[in-house]
Amino acid sequence: MATNTPQALIILTPGFPANEADSTCITPLQIFVKALQQNYPGVKIIVLAFQYPFVAKKYVWNNVNVIAFGGKGRGKLFRLMVWFRVWQRLKKLNTQYKVMGLLSLWLNECAFIGNKFARFKGLKHYCWLLGQDAKAGNGYVPRLNMKGDKLIAISDFIVKEYHRNYNVKSQHVIPIGLDTSLFSKSEIKKDIDIIGVGSLIPLKQYQIFVEMVSLLKMYYPDIKAIICGDGPKMARLTAMIKSFGLEKNLILKGELPYPEILKLMQRSKILLHTSAYEGFGYVNLEALYAGASVVSFVKPMDKPILNWHIVDNEQHMLRKVKAILSDTKHSPRAILPYNVTDTAKAMMKLFGL
Repeated sequence: MATNTPQALIILTPGFPANEADSTCITPLQIFVKALQQNYPGVKIIVLAFQYPFVAKKYVWNNVNVIAFGGKGRGKLFRLMVWFRVWQRLKKLNTQYKVMGLLSLWLNECAFIGNKFARFKGLKHYCWLLGQDAKAGNGYVPRLNMKGDKLIAISDFIVKEYHRNYNVKSQHVIPIGLDTSLFSKSEIKKDIDIIGVGSLIPLKQYQIFVEMVSLLKMYYPDIKAIICGDGPKMARLTAMIKSFGLEKNLILKGELPYPEILKLMQRSKILLHTSAYEGFGYVNLEALYAGASVVSFVKPMDKPILNWHIVDNEQHMLRKVKAILSDTKHSPRAILPYNVTDTAKAMMKLFGL
């Protein structure tokens, strides 16, 4: 290989935005990849997307080369074909660039292929544990048998969860930080009491959100709440809102472009995060920087984070939200626990930069 061959970091992921307008597709990953590209212009960032976009294609996204294999979540035979094509592409990239390493997102098929290829070619490989891949029952864990020094956890909670389930402790913890330039710098009126942001799936427990608003309405008749997101529980939540008579208090906004979500967060006093399980919950960081308080069941980091309130149950959640809404002396302030530039630097340090 020529001495002037450019360095490359290869990221393996189940999905990636199909274009630059696809703002809601794994938003934290978008922000992280942009930070890598901006902070390390001398390194070629190449993304291999296994399943989404659903069409196999090569394209450029914000100056980042993306190769999509169009897996589309299809059956076993097609999945094996995708793996074969990813492997062939990795072989080609390894001849074109000085590959500094492979980063797999989630301990899944991406880590399976990435780990095998890295061992075959003597390359560095790390797997970023990002959430549900740390739960019990992940069939890829015994097949990979990855050691703790090759695992990166997104939070202290994920370190503990993975260790509890698989008796392996991740040696690295790297949360995905924020890009503060995406937030409006102008002062915005806090005219939304409570916001929820996320997919309307069973794990997120948005029925609790609706119940909380119903209970809070007894104390605050004009309470204003919104939920941003779409999913299979939309119909049930709509029915609950009608049943509780909350049509004027709680609005389901559906899926919105990312910039619009951030603006709504900056208008909100509280982000109510009712999820039963969360690797970190990026929306919580966004809400904190937007000047909202966060109330959630899951505690991601051992060290407390300012304005992020952890509750044990629904009764505790109700008391905490009431306390925040009743605190007339509370003034919004932007809290930045983690910056994405620091995330990029911490990640690249593992790969020798």
